[in-house]
Amino acid sequence: MTQFDGELSPPFEIVEPQRWRAPIIFNSPHSGSVYPSEFLNASRIDLAALRRSEDSFMDELIGGLSDQGFPTVRVNFPRSYVDVNREPYELDPRMFTGRLPSFANTRSMRVAGGLGTIPRVVGDGQEIYRERLSVDDALRRIEALYKPYHRALRRLINKAHQAFGTVILVDCHSMPSVGVSRDEPRRPDIVIGDRYGTSCASLLPDVVEHIMSGLGYSIGRNKPYAGGFITEHYGNPASGLHTVQLELNRAIYMDERRRERSPRFAQVVTDFAMLADALAHVPLGDLGPFQAAAE
Repeated sequence: MTQFDGELSPPFEIVEPQRWRAPIIFNSPHSGSVYPSEFLNASRIDLAALRRSEDSFMDELIGGLSDQGFPTVRVNFPRSYVDVNREPYELDPRMFTGRLPSFANTRSMRVAGGLGTIPRVVGDGQEIYRERLSVDDALRRIEALYKPYHRALRRLINKAHQAFGTVILVDCHSMPSVGVSRDEPRRPDIVIGDRYGTSCASLLPDVVEHIMSGLGYSIGRNKPYAGGFITEHYGNPASGLHTVQLELNRAIYMDERRRERSPRFAQVVTDFAMLADALAHVPLGDLGPFQAAAE
C-alpha cells in the first residue's frame, strides 16, 4: 500500500502573496478530498461516508485571501487518510499488524476515540478499514505526507516571524451543524478555539468575535472545540507565535446532506475577507511577544 502514483501530487499547497500585507497565515488542514485508490480499496465504507469527515470547501472559503496579501495553506489528502492535526505518532495498536515504535503515543484521548494520526473511524464513528494495516504503511504515510506538511508550515511561520517579529496562524475548520449526542446544545455558527487562552493573545479571539458577531454570526468559545495539535503546537504567545482555531458551522455555507455549496457561500467568503482585514489592522505591538514580569 501507500503507492501514491501521482494521485496526491501535490499533497498540499501553499500560496504566498507577492507582498505580505500582515503576518497572518490562513490554514485549512482538513478540507482535502483527493482519495488514493489504495485507500478506497482498503475501506469498508464508501466514499460518501468517508467524506463526512471533510471540512468541505473550507479551502475555497479562504482561497481568495492570498490575493489580498495573506498566505494560504491547503491540504489535498483527506484527514481520514492522514490527519495532520494530530501528534505525528498518535497511533492505535489495534489497527496494525506489527509492533509500533516505542515513541508512538497509543494512549491519547484522540487515539481512544479512533481519531489518531491514522484514523480508525470517520467522524460519525464508522470503522474505516476492513483489515488491519501494516505498521510500515502507517509510518510511510507519516513520512511522505504528515512530516513534509509540517516542515513547510513551520518554514512559512518562521518566515513571517523573522520578517514581522510576530505571526498569527488562523487554523480554519468546519463542524457538523449538530453533534453526535442528542444532549449537546445547538451549535453556534462559529466556535473560536484558543486552548482556553493559551495559544494566542486574548485580543485575537476578541477581534474575531467582535467582527463575526457584528456580521450576524453566533459565537462560541472553546466548546466543543478548543483547538487541536496545530493550535497547541504552533501557539506560543510568549514568543510572538499566535494560533487561533475557527470552527465554522457547515449549515452556514453548504448543504450537508448533498455536500453542495449553499446560496450563502459567496457571502461567507466576503465575511472571511472582512475578518482578515480586521486582523490585519490589529497593531502588532499589542500582541507581544510578552515578557514575564520581574520578580
